[in-house]
Amino acid sequence: MLEKRCEQILEKYYDEKGSVISILQDVQEAFGYIPEDVVFWFSDKLNVPASNFFGVTTFYAQFYLKPRGKNIITACCGTACHVRGASPMISRIRADLAIAEGEDTTYDGQFTFENIACVGACSIAPVLIVNKRVYGSMSPDKASKLLKDFEKGKG
Repeated sequence: MLEKRCEQILEKYYDEKGSVISILQDVQEAFGYIPEDVVFWFSDKLNVPASNFFGVTTFYAQFYLKPRGKNIITACCGTACHVRGASPMISRIRADLAIAEGEDTTYDGQFTFENIACVGACSIAPVLIVNKRVYGSMSPDKASKLLKDFEKGKG
C-alpha cells in the first residue's frame, strides 16, 4: 500500500523539476505526516538528496515528521491569551492528556497538542482551537471539560 501510493505521487511529478514541496504535500495528505522511509524512497527514485526533502520539511511549519493525533488542539500563546491565563490552561491540558515533556501527541494517537504564537482572536482570549473550531474565553476547567467531550465523541 505504501509503495503503491508513493508510485502514484511519483508518477504525478516525475517529469517536473523543483517539485519537492508538491511531493511533500501529497505525501502528507496520503499518510498524515512525512514518513522518513518515504523521504528516502523519493530521494532514491528522483536522485534528489534526502537533505533537500528534510530541509523543506523542517523549514515549513505545515509539514510533520511524526504522526499526528486524530484531534488537533492548538493553544494560543499570544500576549492577550498569556495575560488572560493561557499558561495554566496549557498546563492543565498537557496533564489531562498525559503528554510527556517534549512530546505533542498522546500515546494512543487521539490528540496532538500544539502551541501557536497568536491566532488573532485577542478579544476572546485565552483561545483554543480544536479540529479547526475556535473556542474562546477558555479556562483550565473549561478546557478540561472540552477535552472530555472530545474523548467521549461529543466534540
